[in-house]
Amino acid sequence: MKKTKAAITAVGAYLPDYVLSNAILETMVDTNDEWITTRTGIKERRILKEENAGTSFMAIKAAEDLLQKRGLDPKEIDFVLVATATPDLPVAATAAYVASEIGAVNAFAYDLQAACSSFLYGMSTAASYIESGRYKKVLLIGADKMSSIIDYTDRTTCIIFGDGAGAALFEPNEEGLGLQDEHLRSDGIGRQFLKIEAGGSILPPSAETVANKQHYVQQDGKSVFKFAVSNMADVSKMVMDRNELIHDDVQWLVPHQANKRIIDATAKRMGLSDEKVMMNIHKYGNTTSATLPLLLNDYESKLKKGDNLIFAAFGGGFTWGAIYLKWAYNS
Repeated sequence: MKKTKAAITAVGAYLPDYVLSNAILETMVDTNDEWITTRTGIKERRILKEENAGTSFMAIKAAEDLLQKRGLDPKEIDFVLVATATPDLPVAATAAYVASEIGAVNAFAYDLQAACSSFLYGMSTAASYIESGRYKKVLLIGADKMSSIIDYTDRTTCIIFGDGAGAALFEPNEEGLGLQDEHLRSDGIGRQFLKIEAGGSILPPSAETVANKQHYVQQDGKSVFKFAVSNMADVSKMVMDRNELIHDDVQWLVPHQANKRIIDATAKRMGLSDEKVMMNIHKYGNTTSATLPLLLNDYESKLKKGDNLIFAAFGGGFTWGAIYLKWAYNS
């Protein structure tokens, strides 16, 4: 009897309408298109401008896109997991609100936060619930409104991030397709290099923390880049080696979209050509928890049943890892 695996059976996405291009950023901070493109690969990013709309707004839209494409009754969903670094509210789970709004009345829901690795970690969580046999349909959503925590006078961060959401449905598979292996890691040394200083239990909000702009993302770019380049490549190659995969066996690398140079270094370490690397960083920037599902949505028509995919991500904390998954359907 084959072991039940957790397969992705549908994807969906949502991106805000407003496009923040490098040309517009040139009018806001001391930067230029050539500098941004050369160092990051980003040409533009999407920003959520709707009034009183937060991460849940995009998560709901992405979920509804998936449900419509799949023709799925939301009452069939057992569990809604929202991977996000920018929840709507402190304490109250964004996922619970999203589940209610999409009509997933029979599902339980909670949030998962591992910075840019949130969706990757969420894949492991969703797969574990499916493989346990207790649940049949798990909806994993990666969504972040990064514009809500970015200082648009800080050129080291405002050029990088964008807003967006993507969703994936996980279901049991008896054909050997779905999540095959994973290697997830973390190292607490990273929190000094990529963080928001205020708003947590160590430094609660105050007039002083607001005035000092301590509620915005701060990043030591060189340190984060150094850790990301080596660690993302290492775990991706490790997962390949552990599963006796060579470059010809891997159809797609699905990498977190933080920096094109990091993606290129990971692909090179894996021996993959550019044609096997999913890339949309030039259009959306770094959407944090949404990068991986947005890639799946953009490339869905190119994916074939049985394709070997390696997912890789690196995020604040530090958190990072790689997942090996066999694609389960032809679109």
